Amino acid sequence: MSSNANTPMRAAILGVGFMGWIHTLAYQRSTTAELIGFASRDAKKRAGDWRGIQGNFGPPGEQWDVSGLNVSENLDGLLEDDSIDLIDVCLPPHLHVDAIKKILASGKKVLCEKPLALTSDAARSLLDVAEPGQLMVAHILPFMPAFRFLVEAKSDGRFGDPITGRFSRTISPPDWIPDFYDPEKVGGPLIDLQVHDAHLARVLFGMPAAAHCVSHNQQGVPKRYETILEYSPSADSDGVTPVVSLAGGVIDSPARGFTHGYEVSFEKATVRFEFAAYGDGSSDTIPLTVMHNDGQLERPDLGEQDPIDGFVSEIDAAAAVVAGGPLHPVLDAQLATDALTICEMQMASRRS
Repeated sequence: MSSNANTPMRAAILGVGFMGWIHTLAYQRSTTAELIGFASRDAKKRAGDWRGIQGNFGPPGEQWDVSGLNVSENLDGLLEDDSIDLIDVCLPPHLHVDAIKKILASGKKVLCEKPLALTSDAARSLLDVAEPGQLMVAHILPFMPAFRFLVEAKSDGRFGDPITGRFSRTISPPDWIPDFYDPEKVGGPLIDLQVHDAHLARVLFGMPAAAHCVSHNQQGVPKRYETILEYSPSADSDGVTPVVSLAGGVIDSPARGFTHGYEVSFEKATVRFEFAAYGDGSSDTIPLTVMHNDGQLERPDLGEQDPIDGFVSEIDAAAAVVAGGPLHPVLDAQLATDALTICEMQMASRRS
């Protein structure tokens, strides 16, 4: 297996759906990781026909040349390949835990697409058996420029401590995801979608003491929701209690494919961003804007924003761990477990 910074990480993808395709595109752009195999139960996909894959961003799947790759029908075919350093788990969420336990037992490293599991208890069962740095979770937001800006501002303290946050994430009906509302398969919008923002809130503000959620439900799980997270006063901000809310879910129209954004106030400045993609191919953006408390406005140049680039950064961070570097904080499986706990707080507190 690879073990130094001069040798690209050798990775294989387990599960060829939308996220497996997006991760494949990222591996094609990475200079520190190489995709050498994948596993899929679908014979057409094993032959390289990924044209049926679609999602709410990025290009649709394509027909591509898979010759030269380790192409397997199942996980066992990847575990038998000693040259694979890391298996990138892009299976449906209900299949994550069993697959990850097998991979961890083999000694290979894991990068698991979010959510790590469907429940925090199941996620903790993985933490219990993983070696340090062996299990990483692909929560993408902190690797995307507009969201990375927040994480870096929190880390270096340029605006002081974060004191309020409002996060939103909305999609049109996700018809490409079977069993989306089934709590035993995908978990619905909280577990599959809003876990992104729960993770980001955890990174920026720490763990809340409680959650208060109001929702419209489908199949017994929240479909649209508004949540207030309850925090204790911060010891680092003169006793200021953070005020944090999470909102979003699914709307009943394909016209608004995807929207996400935030407004976060630090002690010295407020930062705002929003992006919306519509069904006709158009989009709206409130560019990253910093509103300083003294009235100055700053609009940092993030450059061209191709969403695949964030996944490249994520994979490169995992490759650095395989090469012997420290675990990137954002990939920490404990944070991913905490994000699931926040989602469960919302489920337990919800009113409809």
